[in-house]
This record gives sequence, C-alpha cells and structure tokens, in this order.
Amino acid sequence: MADLTFGEKLVIARKKLDLYQYQMAEKLGVHPNSIWKYERGEGKPHAAVIRMFDLLCEKEGVRFDEYAPAAAEKGEAMKIVLAEKVSPATLAVFAAEPGWEVLTHDKLPDGLPAALADADALVVRSAVQVDDALMEKAPKLRVIGRAGVGVDNIDAEAATRRGIVVMNTPGANAVAVAELTIGLMLALARKVPAANGTMHAGKWEKKSLQGSELRGKTLGILGLGRIGLEVARRARGFGLEIIGSDPFVSAAVARENGIRLVTIDELFAGCEYLTLHVGLTPQTADIINAKTLAAMKKGVRIINCARGELIDDAALVEALKSGHVAGAALDVFREEPLKNSAYTGLDNVILTPHIAGSTGEAQEAVGIQIARQVREYLKLGVVQNAVNLPSLSHEEYVQLSPYIDLAGRLGSFLAQTGKGGIESAQLFYGGLLTDAKTELVRNSAIAGLLAGSENVNLINAAAIAEERGIRVHEEKQDGHRGGAANLLAVELHSAGGASHATATVIHGEQPRLLEFDGIDVEAPLEGNLLVCRNLDVPGVIGKIGTILGEHGVNIANFALGRDRSGVQPVKALAVVQVDAPVSQDVLQALTKIEALLEAKLVTLPEGKS
Repeated sequence: MADLTFGEKLVIARKKLDLYQYQMAEKLGVHPNSIWKYERGEGKPHAAVIRMFDLLCEKEGVRFDEYAPAAAEKGEAMKIVLAEKVSPATLAVFAAEPGWEVLTHDKLPDGLPAALADADALVVRSAVQVDDALMEKAPKLRVIGRAGVGVDNIDAEAATRRGIVVMNTPGANAVAVAELTIGLMLALARKVPAANGTMHAGKWEKKSLQGSELRGKTLGILGLGRIGLEVARRARGFGLEIIGSDPFVSAAVARENGIRLVTIDELFAGCEYLTLHVGLTPQTADIINAKTLAAMKKGVRIINCARGELIDDAALVEALKSGHVAGAALDVFREEPLKNSAYTGLDNVILTPHIAGSTGEAQEAVGIQIARQVREYLKLGVVQNAVNLPSLSHEEYVQLSPYIDLAGRLGSFLAQTGKGGIESAQLFYGGLLTDAKTELVRNSAIAGLLAGSENVNLINAAAIAEERGIRVHEEKQDGHRGGAANLLAVELHSAGGASHATATVIHGEQPRLLEFDGIDVEAPLEGNLLVCRNLDVPGVIGKIGTILGEHGVNIANFALGRDRSGVQPVKALAVVQVDAPVSQDVLQALTKIEALLEAKLVTLPEGKS
C-alpha cells in the first residue's frame, strides 16, 4: 500500500490534536491557505515545514502507522465505480492504490446497478441519477462522490438513511469563475464584443469604441466566499479599490485580501463595478431590483456569474435601457438555456452560456479533488465536504437530535438579531451535553449563524467558518442560567459588539430560549418572533400589543424579561411570537414607540407538532 502523503498526515494530526487549519498553520509557521492546499495535495511543502511537522508529531505523540495498513486490514480490495467520464489524473489517484479495483463508465458491461453490487465507492458528475432504488443495489456502498458542487442528482436523504456519505467539491472551480469575472469586467470596460463585431463586419469604428480603465475604479463584491476572494486577489493587480459585503467573513480575512468591509447599502451606493458571488437564499433572491439599482451610481456595471435568480430581470433591463446601468455581463439566468430574453436585444449586455466553471483545468481539479476525498475517506475515515450527516449510532442520534435542532435555531436567532459581521463564536454546553459527542451540535449552531451563506450544512459548517476567518470555541461546563438539566449557550462576537443567548429543550422536543444578552426570558424558539428591546417604563407592552392588533397581527406568545444587573436606565426585553411574519410597516410603527430601542423580526422553523 502507498505511503501516506504529507497532506493526509496533516489531516490525521489535526484531527488527533483537535486543531483548526489556522492553528496548525501557526505551529508550522505558514499561511492557513498553505495548510488547505497541502491537505488537498496541492503544492510541495518546504523541507523546514516538514521538519517542524515531524517535531510537532514527535512531541505530541502522533503516530501514523495505525492508518497506513487500514485498507489492507479489511482483507478485501476496494472497488471504485466511476459512473461518468473523468480525467486521466482523476483515475490516477485511485490507480495509485495497490489492490484497488477501478471500473470506469465505459467498462460496465452489465450496467451500473450490477457494478455497484459489491462497490465501496461511486463517483458521478451530473448525468447519473443516484436515487434510493440505485442505492438499494449497492449494499456495500460507503461513499458517493459528486465531481462538482450541485448534488441535485443524488438523494442525500436516502444516502443518510443507508449510512452512505455524500461528498461534493465546492470551490474547486473558484479560479475559473474568478478569471471569467475579471475577463467580463475588462470586456465591459473596453467594449470588446462591439469592437469584435464591427471588425468582423468589415468596419473600422475606432472613435466610437473608446473605453475606460479599471485602474482607480471601485469594485463591489457581494459575497466573499472562495470565489469572491479569488476575484479580489486578481482585481488588486488592476489597481481597483475593492469593497465587499458579507456578514459571514471576518474583518481579518477581508483586510488580508485588500477588501474594505461595508454594509450592503454602502456596497451598492459606492461601487462602479458590482460582481455577485452569493448563493441563492430567500434573503438574496432578487437582491438586484428596482430599489437597489436606483441606489447605485449612474453608469455602474454589473457582472453575475453566480445565480440568475439574484437579479430582477425586468428591473435590470429597464436600468440598462435608461442608461442608469452602463452595462451588464451575465453568465447565469433564471431559465437555462436562455430563450426569448429581453437581454438579447440590448447592445450593452454581454451574455455567456453558463461557462464560468467550464475550463479544462477546473474540470480536472474537480475530478482530482473528489478522488482524493473519496480515497481519504476509504483509507482513513476522514470526511471532507460531506453534504449529509456523519455516522452516529441510532441511540446517539436519538439523544442528540433535539439539541442539534436547538443549536441551529439558537444560531439563526443570534444571526438575525446580530450587530454586524461575525468574527467569532463560543459555545457552552451544560448538563448531559458535557459528556455527549457535540460535533453535530456545534456544526448546527454554526450553520444557523451562517444560514445566509452558500452551501452551509451540518458537515461543512466548521470548515466554512474557518475559511471565513470566524473562530469557533467550545467549552463544557456547569453553572448556566436556569434550572434545566441540558443547556446550550452561544456567545457571538461581531463588529457591532457581543451578544449571548442560552436555550434548552423541554418535554424532549420543544426548543426554549432562556436568556438573551443577560436578560432572563422564557420564549419558544420557533415560528415568527418579534424581538423588542426597550426601556423599562410603563406602557410599552400595551403599545406593542395595540399596534400589532391594529395591523391584524395575532399574538401567540408574549414573553417578558428585565435586566437585573442594576445598570441604569433599566432595559427590558420582549419576545413576541406571532402567527405570521410582520411587514416592514409594522416594524416601522413599532419603532415610533418612544421607549422602544429596537424591534427585529426573527423567522425560525415551526416546531414539531
């Protein structure tokens, strides 16, 4: 069997020592991105780095011999089925493992179901539908690898029920998307499509094709995940001033990449070029609309290589026709292939057929990455970029399930009542949770905090937080507020300050908020919640009820609490559960109450009936 690579050893050592990538980077004296690359087999570490790593492992007693023969100890060969065409480099990752049988898509004489009868792993792209019926034909299947981001063709829920890990490869095409984004910016600035068209038509229209430089312009990046950061790194070379908005990235990461963090309103108002790199969520759908376009500078140029649904097409078309938006470059659309679109008649729009990730290098990188992830899972049990639950015993899952749900709700509650970009989070466990496996509870809390970010789930939440520079700490202790046996508290640190909330589960399934920012209050953590902070003076509660009644809003639960710290003036808290989400008109009416300091709507899933 092949020796472990340096990257594989890094993964094992971090798992044994419970270190994040940035913590391992500090110990080895390298940048956190280097650790990320080494673990994925990219780049060759300097001899000094390897020596530092060896000394660390020697000091901490980390050994790897127990892992090297892991596959051989099974007494059976691994069988990998590659159900769709992959690059030779992808195939080589598996072929390098002695004793592993690899079947490619063109060598399945009896069909895919028959090939899967004794397979350990299945690798697909987007064409093969991996449903429950297909998995039923694969009783030994342990992992499904999707060479790409989307997993719409895989029934992840069925895979979870069958104990099969489903992995994808987010970010493997980040460079390809970033490069097209920069290319489209240049094409807009220098009128490249028009110049090309006139030349092919036999014309020489040099005077009408005067463009502008990118140098000195302000680029606004909405979404600072892997792709957004890659765009920023390249944009700096053109002399662009870069501003960015993303509540799920730390100020340190932004500074490191030359980005000035701003609010979303400041982003729209301040940029001359705007590029979109966020996922599709209820908060981001139609985020580019008539109102946000009107807030932008006249002559702004917009690039979208993310999701077509981020843009209200009718509003953008109108802004392009009026000249308020000087140009747009679109690679993604609500309906693909694009048909009968108003964009096709506009000469200030560049249209490309969803090709941002379509480079030979990106497709090969995706294939190699999924092959390495599958290999490391089969050899070492290390899960990377999984989109479903990790394996827990049935008893453990039943015991933890209510608290996994509670953590997600508590994280989402704090995110929706938060005070700016998240910098760090600390979780405190009390009662029986101090002895439980809390990885899923932690990840659920992080996923709740980052719910507006792209592709966050129970498996990858901690990794995404780490990539975005958000430090997460856990502490198991007794002595939380309240008399409940099992308590979970989350403390969130953001640009605007800190916030803290404690919660529990009652009757085995009902999530309850027990404390928020030092004020004891018992309220359900479900449905639509109006969170009101006010001065503790007479009449506020009545005015809140009156305004809700005048607007036809029915109150399901009204929970109250006051600050008992002795600080003057005394502040109070009301958490009002209502039957339906309230409108902005209601929130504006509430803010007119003189003693009311803040009113926010928090929307959480309904509880179990």
